[in-house]
Amino acid sequence: MDLVRILARASRPYAGYIAAVVGLQLITTLATLYLPDLNADIINNGVAQADVPYIWRVGLVMLAVAFVQVIAAVGAVFFASRTAMGIGRDLRGRVYRHVSGFSAEDLGHFGTPTLITRGTNDVQQVQMVYLLFLNFMVAAPIMAIGGIFMAIRQDPGMSWLVVAAVAVLAVAVGIMISLLMPMFQSMQSKLDRINGVVREQVTGIRVVRAFGREEFETERFAAANIDITKVSLNIGRIFVLLFPVIMLILNVATAAVLWFGGHRVDAGEVEVGSLTAFMQYLMQILMAVMMGTFMAMMLPRAVVCARRIAELLDHESSMREPEAADGASISEGLVELKNVSYTYPGAEEPVLKGVTFTARPGTTTAIIGATGSGKTTLISLIPRLHAADEGEVLIDGVDVAAMPRKDIVERVSMVPQKPYLFSGTVESNLRMAKLDATEEEMWEALHTAQAGFVGSLDMPISQGGTNVSGGQRQRLSIARMLLARPKVFLFDDSFSALDAITDAKVREAMQAYTRDATTIIVAQRVASIEHADQIIVMEAGEVVGLGTHAELLETNETYQDIVRSQEMVEA
Repeated sequence: MDLVRILARASRPYAGYIAAVVGLQLITTLATLYLPDLNADIINNGVAQADVPYIWRVGLVMLAVAFVQVIAAVGAVFFASRTAMGIGRDLRGRVYRHVSGFSAEDLGHFGTPTLITRGTNDVQQVQMVYLLFLNFMVAAPIMAIGGIFMAIRQDPGMSWLVVAAVAVLAVAVGIMISLLMPMFQSMQSKLDRINGVVREQVTGIRVVRAFGREEFETERFAAANIDITKVSLNIGRIFVLLFPVIMLILNVATAAVLWFGGHRVDAGEVEVGSLTAFMQYLMQILMAVMMGTFMAMMLPRAVVCARRIAELLDHESSMREPEAADGASISEGLVELKNVSYTYPGAEEPVLKGVTFTARPGTTTAIIGATGSGKTTLISLIPRLHAADEGEVLIDGVDVAAMPRKDIVERVSMVPQKPYLFSGTVESNLRMAKLDATEEEMWEALHTAQAGFVGSLDMPISQGGTNVSGGQRQRLSIARMLLARPKVFLFDDSFSALDAITDAKVREAMQAYTRDATTIIVAQRVASIEHADQIIVMEAGEVVGLGTHAELLETNETYQDIVRSQEMVEA
């Protein structure tokens, strides 16, 4: 079972705490079982005989046992909580680290909403059921078995009542668990769905407002909300039914003890104190079963959640991390693509087909083409955001598939098509590129990127950079990349939100950083790349032209069409 496997591995560092929980629970349970026996002793030998000193002596023993019980119970709960919370923390960290190694294909395979749910809500459910296990399931079996032994010791003639009550309770619990398991499975799936809807609506709120689709999105959320509400209500109905059923069984069992036990006392077959103790032991047995029942009611959801977590952890990333670069040379920044092809998972046609080119240090390579021609995918292969299906992507003669991630990061830095800033400050965002960067280095990168709008490194940045404009996000992202000082600079249409004057200033200022490095630029405007050392023309995933601006104007029809279309727009 996935739940057992996950918890067994996560529990290893907490073996000492778990041993303490078991020991303290054992002390608590034994003390609990001993108290009714002492109570029966007081009634039979103290109250019945009017022996007050005996009552005091045994009463003090009961007080001491109760004190030990309380101390042991507090200690058991303390260590159980520490263990369960630690395991939850470790499991969340394990899920996060595993997901951090996923490729874009792996992330797309699961989807962002379910990854969030599995790393938070699912882990919490497993953590809570483990806490209940440590608090209840260690004590419950001892109390149930010990209670049966002690009850039979008090009055063997009524042992059949114990068997009957436990059997009826077990059947009731089994029926409810069989009903709950599929409901919890459905609930977690619907939780994924509602998370996905909310995330989409919050992220795309501007689009929703732009097209006036608030009412439609409200209805879409309401539908997802109603779905999860219906399942939750069905689960709640079973939980509501559970405790009345348990209390009914407890009360019927109590009445049966009083009825049959009263007749046995009247017949002189058992003493009043023993009957009282028998009733207490029966209550303890049924309470132990009830604790197990409560645990059993939580177990189905935890099993479903553990299965989802295990599915995530067992999924091997399509990009395996090699131990070391095989024959890595000194980093110069030479980029080579040899007959590279790539197909997105589930797509019918490859987005890249047989792409071959070389980008050398100290040169600028531009990539241009129509929308959907594969430009962004092509540039994403170099830092290994995607893994090529065929061919080789080489940096300094080493295939990126055989290069550890840290080596790729040292050589390559990229400003993506949609730059992303994290909540914090300008400084915290810049330090993602270089943790030990000095203030002088950060200000130099900001000035180079023409980020004059930054008055202080403590300037706040909201999640996603939503408190700055698109052009400001691009300039901050460029500054962040410049701070890393890689050997390969990748710009994926990273100047699209800049006006022509700012664009020119940024490119001119960047020459001090890129002079000896390899620069690869994906662009839409011909005017911004006409001075590149080589221009790659993409069409339908293939390289249909390679040369300088002047050479392509004379020989490449696709490039000529792009130039003419932009001249017509500008005119």
